[in-house]
Amino acid sequence: MASDHHLFAFSLLSCLLFFTSLTPTLAALSLDLPAPDSSDKVSLGLYYESLCPYSANFVVNYLAKIFENGLISVVDLNLVPWGNAKIRGNNTFDCQHGPSECLLNTIEACAINIWPDLNKHFSYINCVETLVYKHKYPQWETCFDELGLDPTPISECYSSGYGKELELKYAAETNTLQPPHEYVPWVVVDGQPLYEDYENFVSYICKAYNGTARPNACTGLALDTIRNEKTNTRHPVSYIESATKSTLSKIRSAIISWMDDGSS
Repeated sequence: MASDHHLFAFSLLSCLLFFTSLTPTLAALSLDLPAPDSSDKVSLGLYYESLCPYSANFVVNYLAKIFENGLISVVDLNLVPWGNAKIRGNNTFDCQHGPSECLLNTIEACAINIWPDLNKHFSYINCVETLVYKHKYPQWETCFDELGLDPTPISECYSSGYGKELELKYAAETNTLQPPHEYVPWVVVDGQPLYEDYENFVSYICKAYNGTARPNACTGLALDTIRNEKTNTRHPVSYIESATKSTLSKIRSAIISWMDDGSS
């Protein structure tokens, strides 16, 4: 019995020594796994307006997915809730979809400022835009309870006028875009607008990413088919009012010219 006991103890000691010898190797393997470097991140800018149905659709059905599939780990996301709004006199502004849009643009600007953590302010914006998408935007305040967020800082940001200052900063950022934005949603990857191919933004991100920690979301995409210029793929957008009027004016002039030529 004693010899069996000693044999068992020796065997156990041998196993422990063998496992200990492997530990540095296992640690080295874990260190070899690449982690996303902030310098490798791809910049993604979304210039949008809160009540635009196409902006809401993009946020809810496309942008939200990169938080689910892990692609956000290699993305530096910048949300700019201004869109096609226009600055008037005395630093006042009008929004394309009326006063309610100005309200929600400002509320979302306050959320970005008050909750700088991307996951936190995007969750809130996604909640609001989901209500917009479902045509229930007057219920936007329910998002505070749904997400367990304190509405007081947002209310103070808006009522104090600080939210308006944030919006004017976003106006300046939007108005200095090169090339200028033509509509919303206006999606920009590493400084290059995707124009009406914006729903394919994941492919552009994957192609632009040069880091070693390649996300699983990029696997299997036909990245080599992407062009860096305007594509023929068209997705719904909301044009700037002046641009729409200009286009309609050109169409009208062309029709009148055609009619005049036909009558002569």
